[in-house]
Order: sequence, then structure tokens, then C-alpha cells
Amino acid sequence: MRCGHRNPILVCRAPWLAALAMLAACAQAPQVVVIEEPAEVPPVAPAEPEPAPPPPPPEPPRPNITIASVGDMMIGTDFPENHLPDDDGIGFLGNVQPFLSAADLAIGNLEGVLVDGGEPAKSCKNPKACYLFRSPTRYAGHYRAAGFDVLSLANNHARDFGEEGRTSSMQALDAHGIFHSGRDGEFASFETKGLKVAFLAFAVTKNSNMLLDYELSEQRVREHAANHDIVIVSFHGGAEGESAQNVPFDEETYYGEPRGDVVLFARRMVDAGADLVVGHGPHVIRAMERYKDRLIAYSLGNFATYYGISVAGIKGVAPILVTQLDPDGRFVDGRIISTRQLRPAGPTLDPTRHALRLVRTLTAEDFGDSGLSFNEDGTISAVERGPVPEHAPAESVVGGDRLEVDAE
Repeated sequence: MRCGHRNPILVCRAPWLAALAMLAACAQAPQVVVIEEPAEVPPVAPAEPEPAPPPPPPEPPRPNITIASVGDMMIGTDFPENHLPDDDGIGFLGNVQPFLSAADLAIGNLEGVLVDGGEPAKSCKNPKACYLFRSPTRYAGHYRAAGFDVLSLANNHARDFGEEGRTSSMQALDAHGIFHSGRDGEFASFETKGLKVAFLAFAVTKNSNMLLDYELSEQRVREHAANHDIVIVSFHGGAEGESAQNVPFDEETYYGEPRGDVVLFARRMVDAGADLVVGHGPHVIRAMERYKDRLIAYSLGNFATYYGISVAGIKGVAPILVTQLDPDGRFVDGRIISTRQLRPAGPTLDPTRHALRLVRTLTAEDFGDSGLSFNEDGTISAVERGPVPEHAPAESVVGGDRLEVDAE
């Protein structure tokens, strides 16, 4: 073997040692590869829920309503002769205008018609004693300027010039923004202070909403009460004159004409849903009562009658009745503003408060416990009232055989 001649062992073993060195290098510990754990991700907080919308603001409380009511009005006629005021009626209601305009609503009864010309539907045998009233259509503006919002056309003079005359009255009032009711089946519906108000006028005369038909009247009031906040009923009924001041609690007549049982009528209207019942027709003041928290005024007398309707003595005394009702129609309080007619002037304030004293006296006579207190300053307060005695209808009207009346 030839591996080298100097040190054959070392020389011959050199390749082998190199191989071992290489194997040793390969036999070193394996390299450790460290795999890093992923960084911990903090949990994601759940999304905040959308805030709930704020609750709607509470509805504002419904307001009370004040109503100024008066009786009969006819501020001048040009038939059969010219009996119009010297100033053409412009200032006839001037003394009472502030009180009417101050109320949320002012209502009254319009005797006669508003028509320019035309012939009457009734004949006058004696022109000196002719009770037919025709005012020019422009007079509707006088009522509006005084503060009136609603007028009744249900009375024995609304048809003095036929249904054409009543139509003219309706059109004249419409032109001045005055609501009205009277013709059979026609009623007023409107809003005041956010309250829906119905006004229904009844009388005992032909083609009017018939007071004597108690069942139909009750039905009509009930229908309006179902979709109105406040229901006002006006009626023209009862006998006439100084002898008719007291309520008889019975069917009344005047010169043979049926004029109704006004207590029966008024209470049935309240039972059906009326909130205020106001009467006129006797040409004198009558009593008042609070029935089921609703005010009934049985007659407010002659308020503003320039000619043809007597204002002598107590027939010239009348109140402006101001009532405050809550939004559900209950009587809150009231006030009597006493007036008197001294021709040729229109209604003027009466410092003697004769109207107040008459109402207080008649109420005590007719009802005793009326549920009302009439105070010296003219205010009216509600007081506790005992059970109201039931008032049954007379047998003569139960069958409804008297309803075809044509009282004029």
C-alpha cells in the first residue's frame, strides 16, 4: 500500500478523517425553528344598540270653551214700511259687542229673514199690526261685527218670506262666516280652539228641525254627540208673554198652536249628548237648571229687537249668558250680564241687574234645587244638586200624532 513515505499511517488515514469530519458536522443537533404564537386579539365589544327614539311629547290638555248666548234678535225691518235704525243698524249692538267678542263662541236667535225685496209668504190683513220681519242682507255684517259666530234660523219668523227667504238668510250669513242651523236636517259643525262643535237648532214650525218630534230630535243629537266634542242645542218653544215666565212642566200652547214640553225636550237632549241647551221664544226670561252637569237655559228673552216686538216692562230685559264648559262639555261656571232695551237704542248694560234677579227668582220658583248659585256679581256657580225628579211626557205626545204642525 502506498500512502506516503514519511508517515504512512497518517498520510493514509487523511481521507478517512476528512470523511469523519464531514459526518460529524452532519451529526450536530438539528436547528430548532420557533413558531411564534399569533398575538392574542382582544375580544370585540358588541355594538351599542341604536338609542330608542324619544317618546312623543304628551298631547296638550284640551282647553275649556266659553260661549256667550242671547235670545231673540231683529235689528230692523223694511217691511211693510221702513223701520230701520237711523244709522242703518251699524251701532245697534255696539254696547254689547265687547262681551260677545270676548267669548270663544257667540250664539243667538235671528227672528225674521235677511233678504233684499221679495214678497212675504204670509198675508197681512192689518199693516199696522203686521209681524213680518225683513232685514236687508247687509245686516248679516252687523251681526258678524258684533261678534256672533252662530245663529239659529229655527223660529216662527224664519219663513216670513217662505223658504226662499230662509235660503237668502243662510246665504247672507255664509257670506260673513256665520254658521247657522234651522231648516229641517241642516246643522252646523265647526272647530273652535281645537274642539269639534255641533250646533243644532229646533222649533215648532214647518220645515224646521221639529222640536215636537222628541224621538227624532234625540236621535239627531245623539248622532252629532258621537263625533263632536261639544254639542249645543238651541230651541224656540214654549208659550209667550209675561204670563209665560214660569216653566209649567207640561205641554204648552199659544193661540192653539202646540209649543212643546220644553223641560221634557231639553232634558232628553242632554240625555242624548247635548252639553248646552239654550231656549227662546216666550219673549221673556225663564229659569235655568244644571242637569247632569249640563246647563239648560229655558228662555233668554228679547235681546235686540228694534221694532215690531214689544220690549215693554220685563219683555225688554234680557241676559247675555256666558258659560264656560270643560272639553267634555261639563258646566264649569258662568256669568249673567244684564241688559235692557230702551228704544231706539239697542241693548245696553243694566246696572240694576234686573235680568240676574229675574233668573234667580224664577229658578228658585220652578226648580228649587237647581244645582246653580246666582251670585250678586252676576257669576253663576255649580252647587250640589239632589236627585232630579223624573219628568214623564204627557200622554198626548206619546203616540206622536201632533207632529204635522205649521205654526207660523
